[in-house]
Amino acid sequence: MLAKLLLLFTLVPLAELLLLLYIADKTSFWFTVGLILVTGITGAALARWQGLRTIARIRDEFSQGRPPAGALVDGLLILIAGALLITPGLLTDVVGFSLLIPPIRTAIKRRVRKRLQASLHFPEPPGGDVGGDAGDQGPRRDEVIDSRMIDRDP
Repeated sequence: MLAKLLLLFTLVPLAELLLLLYIADKTSFWFTVGLILVTGITGAALARWQGLRTIARIRDEFSQGRPPAGALVDGLLILIAGALLITPGLLTDVVGFSLLIPPIRTAIKRRVRKRLQASLHFPEPPGGDVGGDAGDQGPRRDEVIDSRMIDRDP
């Protein structure tokens, strides 16, 4: 994992720099600076607009008594998009703008959900099975749980 992060934080900025130098060489320095500024400002504005819409969706879902899981993931992806869009560079801008497209976010959410479901394994509790069959979600109905109540009147 550390090696992947190291590659990410060294190769991506290097690729961004080389691409910007190439564009500056083929066009002009000021065109490249303008391109960086325009994509950053436009991306930040789009991320803000979509972020506010997502916050409104989260509030609506809470008010209707539903958990806003999908909207929260959208909010996280929009936040990541905003961070990528204000980072100077065209590769990060492409990824950032793509995260602002709802169908792409939906596809990412599906993929992440599948990977999480495949990787989450719930271990057996210590001492083996405590609640009957493996498919049970808790204690069996015919199990007796012993308890006692202590009344403490003054």
